Amino acid sequence: MLVIRKLLQDYSALLGLVIIAFAVGVAILAPYLAPHPLDAFQSHLAVRLRPPSAEFPFGTDNLGRDVFSRVILGTRGSLEVAVLVVIPAMLLGVPLGLIGGYYEGWMAGFIMRITDVFLAVPQLVLALVLAQLMSPSLESAMIALALTYWPFFTRTVFSETRRLKTLLFVDALRCIGVSSWRIMFLHILPNTASPIIVRATVGMGFTILTAAVLGFLGMGATPPAPDWGLAISESRHYLPQAWWFATFPGLAILAVVLGFNLLGDGVRDVIDPRLRRSR
Repeated sequence: MLVIRKLLQDYSALLGLVIIAFAVGVAILAPYLAPHPLDAFQSHLAVRLRPPSAEFPFGTDNLGRDVFSRVILGTRGSLEVAVLVVIPAMLLGVPLGLIGGYYEGWMAGFIMRITDVFLAVPQLVLALVLAQLMSPSLESAMIALALTYWPFFTRTVFSETRRLKTLLFVDALRCIGVSSWRIMFLHILPNTASPIIVRATVGMGFTILTAAVLGFLGMGATPPAPDWGLAISESRHYLPQAWWFATFPGLAILAVVLGFNLLGDGVRDVIDPRLRRSR
């Protein structure tokens, strides 16, 4: 309760929480909120490239589909990508960080050298290479993003495990005969939950942005999916006349990514006061 109360007192974190809660609500109710829910699959060439109006609040795209409906429908896909990328990356990266941080010798060295190799290359570049090796699809983009995001969890958990294993409570557990695996997963892991939560929160926003970039480059979602990055890619040929075509999907990406970043910064400030931002 104290953490929640402190989080609610941080106005920027509260703004991020409101944005994310709103996005989640839109994603859940997307088929009911979209004025034209079938516009993800149907074209209406008679009304193509119409500017924003009472009938089409965000205008229409090159195939006459309601941009407002497609932005709403795209919210669910973007949040699904964030969850389905970050959770597998966490399930892979956290155990590797625990093992590498707790043990000494060749095992820790091997895990961290592989991690350093992945971290040496920008995630976007590495994701582009992996996505290019697979057929263009949303599933390929998610696999590429998950395979390039786990090192961030590994590095975070590795550092925390190295610090925690030198504390007295770990020495006491060893003295009474507790196994190493029990120490790692039942005693050290709960104490690394805070940085893991912060990394996951910020990572979801970054994943949405990276997935949009892959969609823009034709390596993510494919037509007629209501993907925000794909919508911006399709709008390139109609700018600047049809400005609404790219503007509203872009604003949706900006809002959701900003919400996750603000919430992640707020959670970090509450969990670790040493990293608190200057007011």
